[in-house]
Order: sequence, then C-alpha cells, then structure tokens
Amino acid sequence: MPDRPGNDRRDDHSPDLAELIRYLAVNLVDRPDEVRVELVEERSANVYELEVAEADLGKVIGRGGKTARALRTVVQAVAPRSRKRTLVEILE
Repeated sequence: MPDRPGNDRRDDHSPDLAELIRYLAVNLVDRPDEVRVELVEERSANVYELEVAEADLGKVIGRGGKTARALRTVVQAVAPRSRKRTLVEILE
C-alpha cells in the first residue's frame, strides 16, 4: 500500500504518534505552550517522552494514573505493528 501523497517518511514508526501525544496532552493541560514530546529510539523500543509544566503533571497522570493509562492505550491502538515496542514516558 503506497504512502499518502506528500508523506516522504517510510521508517518503521509512525511520524504522527508524537503529534498525537502532543495533541492529547495540550488539550489536558493549562499551559499548552510547555508541552514537549520527543522520540527516543532504543534498540527494542520507541519511547515517546512527554514533558509538561510541573503544575500540569497531575492533569496528565490523572487520579490513580487513569489518564496516563488511557493516553498509553490510545497510542498502543494506533501504533504500527513492529518488533519494537512503543512506550509513552511522562517525565517529571
């Protein structure tokens, strides 16, 4: 199946996952300008590091970690199937 027109990336991870994580986080926090998402490629996993303002940390994690778990579930649902795991890490 060919890539969509204008999509030049052909690597094994989706270039849209970081943008999806950023979009979801921006809509949860009070300081959207301080949301950062960075992809760190490890040997066995693609790790997306999510950083938010310290005051917004609780909003991204949620009560009992429910929001963080839901965010990770959404990412797993749309992550491409590959040998590498896809992880979302929330940095403190």
